[in-house]
Amino acid sequence: MKHFLLLVGLLFTLVSFSGCEEDKGFNARSIHYDRDMCARCAMVVSDRHNTTQVINPKTKKSYKFDDIGCMVLWFEEENIPWKDQAVIWITDVDTGEWIDARTAYYDTENITPMAYGFSAHKSKEQIKEGQEIIDYDEVVKRVKKLGR
Repeated sequence: MKHFLLLVGLLFTLVSFSGCEEDKGFNARSIHYDRDMCARCAMVVSDRHNTTQVINPKTKKSYKFDDIGCMVLWFEEENIPWKDQAVIWITDVDTGEWIDARTAYYDTENITPMAYGFSAHKSKEQIKEGQEIIDYDEVVKRVKKLGR
């Protein structure tokens, strides 16, 4: 009986750890805030309102960024061949919910970790009246122009 209980405990432990490695497909991964590091600038990801995450469409590996500006420049600097097929998630600045970065709406006057100033919103209605609203392609264009 003692050996049976040890075996059950061992199997339970193995199943628990294997769950960490399960294929999450193209869904956003959990961020370990204040521990995970930005794939470009190596700063600790701590701002829960401006985090970006990229999933490689072939390997499903996740890359985390502290600011969408870092992500845009990482694509360019690292010459990522799959950037147009990448699944890109960004946190909604108001709710912290993961949303599709390519379909999000952005305002332009925010304090963000790397000072690019672009924060994502799930809908246009979330953005304060009078604020400039731009789309993902415009964010990419403006970050490249800043090129920090």
